[in-house]
Amino acid sequence: MNEKALKLHKDLRGKLEVRSKVRVDSMEALSLAYTPGVADVCRVIESDKELAYDYTNKWNYVAVVSDGTAVLGLGDIGPEAGLPVMEGKAVLFKEFANVDAFPLCIDIHSPEEIVSFVRAIAPTFGGINLEDISSPKCFFIESELQKMLNIPVFHDDQHGAAIVAVAALRNALKIVGKKIENLKIATVGVGAAGGATIKMLLAAGARNIVAVDRNGILNRNQPSTLLNEFHSEIVKEINPDNLSGNLEEAVKGADLFIGTSVAGLLSPEMVRKMAPEPIIFALANPVPEIMPDLARSAGASIVATGRSDFPNQINNVLAFPGIFRGALDTRSREINESMKLAATDALASAVPEEKLSRDYILPRPFEPGIAKKVALAVGRASIDSGCSRLSGEVNLEQLIERGFKKI
Repeated sequence: MNEKALKLHKDLRGKLEVRSKVRVDSMEALSLAYTPGVADVCRVIESDKELAYDYTNKWNYVAVVSDGTAVLGLGDIGPEAGLPVMEGKAVLFKEFANVDAFPLCIDIHSPEEIVSFVRAIAPTFGGINLEDISSPKCFFIESELQKMLNIPVFHDDQHGAAIVAVAALRNALKIVGKKIENLKIATVGVGAAGGATIKMLLAAGARNIVAVDRNGILNRNQPSTLLNEFHSEIVKEINPDNLSGNLEEAVKGADLFIGTSVAGLLSPEMVRKMAPEPIIFALANPVPEIMPDLARSAGASIVATGRSDFPNQINNVLAFPGIFRGALDTRSREINESMKLAATDALASAVPEEKLSRDYILPRPFEPGIAKKVALAVGRASIDSGCSRLSGEVNLEQLIERGFKKI
């Protein structure tokens, strides 16, 4: 038990509160903030719903929605037990990017019901962050909501992890002198994070990915290896040599290993059978697929984990605050692939070439300006790709700067 964490949460009775931007300390102030003055604001918005972005905090509201079925490394612990994590997520949104996020832990578990719930609350929010919803239903939920809604819907467990991992890879490849299109990549765990990482790798130019899940290497000729609809779709784009077998077979000759599974799956013997100067991203939390010291002693050139007590932490907090800041400030309809790739580029370029090393392939969360770099890149990609609802000439830097400013 982490006694300091328990004490923090109990002493504060939660990590969030709601504060007003206006002082209601007179009858005039009351009449402006509420009735009768607020009625005129309502009428303005009734005439044009888009004006809600100008007259309310919709421009900066994000819903953090979870059913508690895939929380951190804890699994299906329910919405009440998931609430501390969602409060924490909201804290990170505010602290790193000034986004007002609300934890909504729901006792609804069918994909269709979750879609209906989020669709019903969407008018309040400028964006939806889906969190800790189990695979494969998370894929359906995100896809359906994005079709229905005109605001960004982002499942951070999928895309946040993928964006940061690909940013780390971009810099790791500079060190080992390899190109992504020439890599053999072995992944284990084809759930939310693993599946999205595969898709992001493909979008970034990878051509040879061998993915392993509970029933072995995903193989298009072996239906037993395909555990869900996502597996059946993604297998068409990976495993070009049609390999079969287990993780040991997948990692032979691989240049890169990415794990989003469980502790201890990758042995030093497997690392020794990888290609020269292998890169290991062992991202299972709290215990990685292989500990960094074991990976390095077996010949790994670069090792990254999801933990803050080792070098090269692949942490979603590097991505999601800036991504939402950029999407919100440009009133983006969605967070598309070009915006995600822009975020990876921004994160990778945040490490100056002269400081790049085997133990420093990603910026650290508290380095100044990281979220702003990501927000600017994502905002520009939103405008350039036609996702932004803003019209005319846009001073993007001014918009982003205003979004970060706390009143």
